[in-house]
Amino acid sequence: MKLVSWNVNGVRAALGKGLLDWMQSSKADVICLQEVKAAEGDVQHVTWPKGYEKVWNPAQKKGYSGTAMFLRRRPLSVRLGLGSPEHDAEGRAITAELEDCFVIGVYVPNAQPELARLDFRQAWDRALLAYARKLEKRKPVLFCGDLNVAHEEIDLARPKENVGNPGFSDEEREGFRNYLGAGFVDTFREFEKGPGHYSWWTYRAGARARNIGWRIDYVMASGALRPRLKRAWIEPEVTGSDHCPVGVELR
Repeated sequence: MKLVSWNVNGVRAALGKGLLDWMQSSKADVICLQEVKAAEGDVQHVTWPKGYEKVWNPAQKKGYSGTAMFLRRRPLSVRLGLGSPEHDAEGRAITAELEDCFVIGVYVPNAQPELARLDFRQAWDRALLAYARKLEKRKPVLFCGDLNVAHEEIDLARPKENVGNPGFSDEEREGFRNYLGAGFVDTFREFEKGPGHYSWWTYRAGARARNIGWRIDYVMASGALRPRLKRAWIEPEVTGSDHCPVGVELR
C-alpha cells in the first residue's frame, strides 16, 4: 500500500499549481490532503483522478482548515473528526477503515504566535492519541498529515533561534514524544537519520531555495506495522504549497 499526504494550503490555489498532476503521478492507494480550505461543493467542477473514493471534512468556518482523503479501495467505514465535539468543528481529521488497518488524515492545530492556542493544541494532541489507541485495539493505525511540530533539533534548520516558538515549544515536542511512547513509529526516521530534510518553508527570504525549513509533516504507524515498512520519503521538489508531500509504502 502506498500512502501520500500533503498540506496544500488551499486546494483551489493548489489546483492551479499542479495538484491534479501530482495526484495522478503519485499512483498512491491513499492520498490525504490538509488545509484544503474548501468543501467538496466548492470544487465540484474539478475532474479528479479516476478510480478514487473521495471523502471531505470541511471546517464549519468557510475557507479555513479542512481535510480530504482519496482512496482507491472503498473503505469499510469512514469517520469524520475524533468523536470530540470541542475538537471537530474545524474539519481536522478523517478516518478510513481498510481491511488491514485504519488510516487517519489529520491537520493538527497550530499553537499560534506567543502560543496563544497552546491549550487547545495540547488537548487536540491528547484526543488524537486516545482516539488512535482506541482504534489500535481493533487493527493497526497509520496517521498522517501536518502535525505542526518539529520533534527534534534535527527536524528544523535553525533550532536554537526557535526554541519555545510555535511548532518547537517544549509542550508540543512532548506531545509528539507521547505518540512515540505509545508505540507509534515516525516512519521517515526509520529510513533516514540525517539532517536537512524538511517539509515546510516560510515564503519569506527565499527560505525554500536555501532549504531553511522545518519537518512538521509525518506519517506515523503503529509499531505492529514496522515489519511492513518498505520506504518512507519527503518530496521537496513538489511545489504548489509552502509544504511538500510526504509518503510511505508498506509491503
